[in-house]
Amino acid sequence: MAEMAEYSPNPKKTGCGGMLLHGLRGRRFWPRRSQSTNDIPSLNKKTILKLPSTNSKRRRGVSQSDENVSLNTYTSPDKPFVKAVSHHPKAKQNHQTRKSSDRATLSSTKVVPTTQTGGGQGRRVSNEVLGISGELDSMISDHQRSKGSINLVRASSSNVFLYGHLGNIRQPAGANQQQPNLTSTANNVLEYLPKTARENGRAVMGNIVRRGSYDDMEQNQNQNQGTLSRALSKGLDSEELKVMGNEEYKKGKFAEALVFYDRAISLNPDKAAYRSNKSAALTGMGKILEAVFECREAIKIDPSYQRAHHRLATLHLRLGETEKALNHYKKSETSSNDYAKVHAVQTHVNRCNEARMMKDWQTLLKETKNAISSGADSALQVLAMQAEALLKLQRHEEAEATVTNGPDFDVDACTKFFEGPTYSFILQIRAQVDMAAGRFEDAVAAAQRAVRLDSSNKEVNSLVRKARAVSAARNSGNDLFKASKFLEACVAYGEGLEYDPLNSVLLCNRAACRSKLSQFEKAVEDCTNALNLRPSYSKARLRRADCYAKLERWEAAIKEYEMLKREAPGNEEVGRALFEAQLQLKKQQGEDIQGMKFGADIIVVSSTDSFRHFITSSGMSVVLFCNKSSDKQILQSMEHLCKRYPSVNFLKVDVERHSFLAKSEGVGVSSVPTIKIYKNGSRIKDIPGNNLELLESSVKYFAA
Repeated sequence: MAEMAEYSPNPKKTGCGGMLLHGLRGRRFWPRRSQSTNDIPSLNKKTILKLPSTNSKRRRGVSQSDENVSLNTYTSPDKPFVKAVSHHPKAKQNHQTRKSSDRATLSSTKVVPTTQTGGGQGRRVSNEVLGISGELDSMISDHQRSKGSINLVRASSSNVFLYGHLGNIRQPAGANQQQPNLTSTANNVLEYLPKTARENGRAVMGNIVRRGSYDDMEQNQNQNQGTLSRALSKGLDSEELKVMGNEEYKKGKFAEALVFYDRAISLNPDKAAYRSNKSAALTGMGKILEAVFECREAIKIDPSYQRAHHRLATLHLRLGETEKALNHYKKSETSSNDYAKVHAVQTHVNRCNEARMMKDWQTLLKETKNAISSGADSALQVLAMQAEALLKLQRHEEAEATVTNGPDFDVDACTKFFEGPTYSFILQIRAQVDMAAGRFEDAVAAAQRAVRLDSSNKEVNSLVRKARAVSAARNSGNDLFKASKFLEACVAYGEGLEYDPLNSVLLCNRAACRSKLSQFEKAVEDCTNALNLRPSYSKARLRRADCYAKLERWEAAIKEYEMLKREAPGNEEVGRALFEAQLQLKKQQGEDIQGMKFGADIIVVSSTDSFRHFITSSGMSVVLFCNKSSDKQILQSMEHLCKRYPSVNFLKVDVERHSFLAKSEGVGVSSVPTIKIYKNGSRIKDIPGNNLELLESSVKYFAA
């Protein structure tokens, strides 16, 4: 039988390319969030506007509400897949309780496979009477029991283990949502279950799912009966299971392949190839550390197994451990290209260490990127140094992105794999990134774990004290702010800033206090400092815009609100604030603002002067040139857009009544209905009146 190395579904090595993911409480190294989570609440909706939060994608878990899924299609070979002959006595079969489909399965031809290896040779499943559902229960039960997990899942048409995303790259996260706590068993089959309809983005409100998702599930269920039947064939020995795992691996179904390899290992634990193949499947799932452990087991079984040595060397290279990679490459059939990669990574890692000692953060940032691109795409030490450099350069958002987009390594696996000081350093950087993003409790937890791993390190002990002080100051300030003790809250946030002067969350919270105390200039200063550290910090930008409005700096306020509107085009409160700022600017400039209302209906142009007033003023105007017989559907679409974009002026011009005006804008009687878009005094778009889709997309584009 061919081994797994011949079946690489994609020759390109797709590394995870980032830092650690989930927090300690979730048993993952880094929490996927993009916004700080501990800002103080707004007391007055009229004073401090709120933006809609953006929820990130949840980590997959097991839920009773998971949608029905099934395995993919398998094309049967020309010859039927046959069973091995068992030397054990047959169990009695209750034919009265079996379905007709099960009888057909039992009637298949039985011959001995041509290739047999391992201690599980010729073994049969004794409980044939259980049927498909029962056998799948048995497979999962055995797999879970071998991993020490008691969390079993019943296999049925609505809950079948399936592969996840292909490759070893995790899907991008959105932002700002906690992940559930999961058992950290490295190969827990529950972690391989597919996402629910809500998780994969196809669900809408409640339990209502778009029709397409049901059609897709029904189609997949019909197509995948072949694979499911093969997975539950009677009497499979370890070699047959390995072959089936190889087939799933070639399709990119790494989680399914892993289950087959685990089953083969349970039947024949002394076969090195099974461990090596399992390592390949784990690598495809992004479980690099677990893959290393499996390769080590394969080499323990067969120290001369070159393919396992090569695979282990490649994993060590991705983890930035060049000496170990070189050692295992020497024990395998390795090309000169592999040696060149090792030397390139080693060169960049050495330069990283030198730059860090010299505190040359720009060089450190450059060399960490070079090391990652050279092959160390999952090297946590390198990624930690990159995040540290970004923090020192006051590029906090990029530092957070470095760790958020990183490999999803399990905390227990990291503790087992890395030495104490090394993992302590990684946790230190994680704590600093957490603190910069406002996740103070997570920062304290990471720092405390780091000090347990390296208690004699003065830097770690100092970080613990700093994290605790900043967290306490934030909590105290929040409590005082909620009690409307704004001056005391301002002092409390200031105490936290003494420990961490560049904490954007504390700066933004102190700005809220200063705004309440009418110290608008100081509030603007705090918001500006926060935005310099985190340019996409919407709450700080919103507070600065509000302060500009209170200082009657309307142009600056409009600029801020327009940026916020691009980020959240459907936010009515931001749109209203933008409209009010534009109205006040017109008033300040002596323009006529009569008749201008937020979210008003379509404005009927009564004169040429009125028309000129709207299209030449700042902002955007959408003008419909029509006649009395124009299609009502166009007017309905305009009214709908008027409500969606309240800061945009929507006008209607009757070309029969204002023929001179229509002619001056290039509109003839025969060309109506037609729509023209104006912005800041210039015409930027002409749209045929019957193209409503183009109208909507154009308004959305130019309004942003």
